[in-house]
Amino acid sequence: MSEPIRITAPDGVFPAAQYSHVVTGTGRVVAVSGQLALDEDGRLVGEDDPAAQAGQVFTNLGRCLAAAGATFDDVVKLTYFVTDMAHMPAIREARARHIPDDRLPAASAVQVAALVRPEFLLEIEALAVVDGAVPGAPV
Repeated sequence: MSEPIRITAPDGVFPAAQYSHVVTGTGRVVAVSGQLALDEDGRLVGEDDPAAQAGQVFTNLGRCLAAAGATFDDVVKLTYFVTDMAHMPAIREARARHIPDDRLPAASAVQVAALVRPEFLLEIEALAVVDGAVPGAPV
């Protein structure tokens, strides 16, 4: 994709500190379904531990992005679903290990009553934009 353009303070909109208000670019859209804190064997990582769950979720997001030929540099939007907004600092710390502050995507955070199972504290989905064909797809 062409280098994404990140706009943190569009005219007339209060500047964003933890995300970009607008991210745009050209290329192929990659949609990554909401990822949960499950390891490759389907076991929960970090019961009652939002930092451990966030770390696993970002690991899973990275693996999903890689499968589509994308990286965290290509992410233009993250959507956070949390059972408690108090988990956001742990999520931001995990995100910072993968996405530097000068490359923050657009984002939304939603507190939900529950996720698919009660032991899950958060779920994160991603949108990315990349150049080129899907890896492994017939040409």
